Amino acid sequence: MVDYLMHMNGTTESRIIPQERDFDILRGLFEARAMTVGHAATLYFDGNMETAKKRIQKLRGAGLIRDRARHAHEPMALLLTKKGFHLLKSQGRLEGYPMLSDAQFDIRSHVSALTLQHELQCVSVKASLIAALSRLIHVRVITYTTWPLLSQFKTHQPAASGYGGASVIVKPDGYLCLHEKDAAGIAEHHCFIEVDRGTESQRVLAERAASYRAHYRSGGFAVSRGGSRDDFENYPFRVLAIFPTAERRNNAAERLLLVDPPIKTMVWLTTMPEMLDDPLGPIWMRPADYMEAIAGSGHETDKPRHLGRYQRQTERDAVVEGEVRKYRILSGSSDVG
Repeated sequence: MVDYLMHMNGTTESRIIPQERDFDILRGLFEARAMTVGHAATLYFDGNMETAKKRIQKLRGAGLIRDRARHAHEPMALLLTKKGFHLLKSQGRLEGYPMLSDAQFDIRSHVSALTLQHELQCVSVKASLIAALSRLIHVRVITYTTWPLLSQFKTHQPAASGYGGASVIVKPDGYLCLHEKDAAGIAEHHCFIEVDRGTESQRVLAERAASYRAHYRSGGFAVSRGGSRDDFENYPFRVLAIFPTAERRNNAAERLLLVDPPIKTMVWLTTMPEMLDDPLGPIWMRPADYMEAIAGSGHETDKPRHLGRYQRQTERDAVVEGEVRKYRILSGSSDVG
């Protein structure tokens, strides 16, 4: 193992012998761009915050990571330094990632205030899911990436969808592949993850969902997994969409039902508080479940709402909360609540 000696301002700052876990942390920062000490504790220290703080301090002192400069209202975030980047490169620890020059690394390392909150939310979702999945002996995480470049795809939306006719490049907020062992053998699950910023229009969200469906039906995803386009039905995936509030989740479910044809089951929706509290619990609903929950309530619609001034639908949201059927994401614990 390399004995990595850092010099800052002409003086020896600290000496550190990187451990395997240190490389995991540095790789995680290279991929995610930013994370908090709490994220690092969850992902790499089994939730032990004190141990995480001590080791992070050593990595910080060695010049391998740094704190992002911030304003008072912004969260504290860790970033990979160029020295940390060089260490990963010199030790061959960036296999599977795009090769970046120093200039490209500098550009990617710049996380604006507008982007930071969303980046950290994506890592929060990952940390929550990884922590929960790691406690299950019958489940193994194969891949979980939050770097859109690693899971992006190009697809062509059919004009009949109402959002079609053009080729689009979709850059997911995350991609998860896991294996679940059950009585029948090993089931492979694929999930694209979308973390809603709360600022995009419902039309944009529906267009994005239509792109995922086109990626599936065109066989694009099947080809990416080594199959053929004609065999697309044997390569299913889900889109896990996380929203800041139940109101926005419900608005999205309603809008997905207005796509032609409706998107009823591919997209699973939840809220960020539910995701962080119980990611493997019965927190997920599909547009089809939303439709069933509001049936006969007078809140059905056959055209987009809110084309003018936005009006909250508190009665509808109360109906959904009381009636909607929710699911767990794993078949081994697929009871509903």
